[in-house]
Amino acid sequence: MHHETVVVVGASSGMGLAAARRSWLRGASVWMVARDPVRLRDAAAGIGNERVHACPADVASEAGRAHILAAVERIDHLVFTAADLVYKSSRELDESEVLRALRSKVVGPYLLAAAASAKMPAEGSITIVSGIAAERPIAGGSVTGMVNGAINAMVRGLALELAPIRVNAVSPGWVDTPFWKRVASDERRESLFAAMREKIPARRIATVEDVAQMIEVAMTNRGISGTTLYVDGGQRLV
Repeated sequence: MHHETVVVVGASSGMGLAAARRSWLRGASVWMVARDPVRLRDAAAGIGNERVHACPADVASEAGRAHILAAVERIDHLVFTAADLVYKSSRELDESEVLRALRSKVVGPYLLAAAASAKMPAEGSITIVSGIAAERPIAGGSVTGMVNGAINAMVRGLALELAPIRVNAVSPGWVDTPFWKRVASDERRESLFAAMREKIPARRIATVEDVAQMIEVAMTNRGISGTTLYVDGGQRLV
């Protein structure tokens, strides 16, 4: 029996891990891709042994993309959640930091999506996670806004070029992910979340599961292509 094959780039934690687990629970063979082999192996082992494959690779590099394409014979669905982002003022950024963000979230996914389409069936899909910063950047987050806006535009062009393969973006607002542990103390995070909860119409911060569910919608709903699906609780309205 043919299991659908789902490739998730950025699968070692957060939204990517949740998307990988959700696909696995749906019965797919899941290829989990991330840069850190140790974190990736642990994440894969946490899901299960059957139908789970760990593929350490950096989508930002040509060698990494070639490695992914060589490893996976057929791809039904390709999902990108990886991000190598930098948060500081445009006045303090140097070119290499800006290019790193662009390579990980825009250039790498763009080139891999195009190349991977040759291994995809007509009913395949490509889903790329962008984010709220495209519409609601914060000071110090202009690079994130730039790459997310580029993704939202990219999926429209790729949907035309790679048709009938469907290409979409999923745009989360703030999500309670391990990322916050790296950038803020628990106390600071809780106060930021509390203030945001007050503001947004849904009155709650999204979970990685919310985002994984929306990725599944993009993958499985054959009527969606060339669009951005928002899972931000209405954050872009405020």
